[in-house]
Amino acid sequence: MSDWLVLALAMLGACAVVVVITLVRHRTATEDDDPSETPDVIEYMTMWIGVVYAIVLGLAIAGVWEARSAAQDHVQAEAQALHEISERVRVYPPDVRDRIRGDVNVYVGHVVTTEWRAMADHGRLTSRGTELLGRVRQDVTDFEPKTDYQAQAYQPLVDQVAAADQARTARADSTGATMPGVVWGGLLAGGAITVAMVFALQIRRTKRELLLAGLFSATIAFMLFLIWDFDSPYSRGIAATAQPFLALFPHVKG
Repeated sequence: MSDWLVLALAMLGACAVVVVITLVRHRTATEDDDPSETPDVIEYMTMWIGVVYAIVLGLAIAGVWEARSAAQDHVQAEAQALHEISERVRVYPPDVRDRIRGDVNVYVGHVVTTEWRAMADHGRLTSRGTELLGRVRQDVTDFEPKTDYQAQAYQPLVDQVAAADQARTARADSTGATMPGVVWGGLLAGGAITVAMVFALQIRRTKRELLLAGLFSATIAFMLFLIWDFDSPYSRGIAATAQPFLALFPHVKG
């Protein structure tokens, strides 16, 4: 099921719940029920519950967006380090240079195809990717420089391999969900309480009030959807992409 279809169903469902409950309350209300006689304390409590929940939603969205941005930065750092390795080995002998570049290309091809699907479907990296990066490391570290020019390029290449490995480790740490389950429980419970407080105001069955109540509940559903969508940086609709690899290695098919 498409993420956007999930969003549409969630927003429509939230609106439907509010409208149905309002109509049921209106039909079952007693004749002496006066919706205009809402105690001031209830209005005050409703306002503050909404304010507090809005702050919590804002913090949650900021947190998952920051995690998603960090995940994309890890991909960019890894791709850039591998690109530097491919470019700096030009001072090495042709056979060594071609072997290192070939192993880098094989690793990048594995990342943007097989490993990216594993991250999206299972939330983890592949052992094959670790093996391929280890082969690149072995290619770089096992070479013995023969000239001063090659010796000057050796340590920066080792540093770039370490940078790629560090970025890969950070990418692995970012594949899972960033929001703990207890936080999700609080967000869902807070949303239910906030919408329920609308009924404490004894809204009537006028088109204007039903429309506003429906839009209010749909907005909360939309915010919760955004948090859910950003919560897994590599596997949902608005996710980090492998574009940095494809941009720096255009000959690799994604």
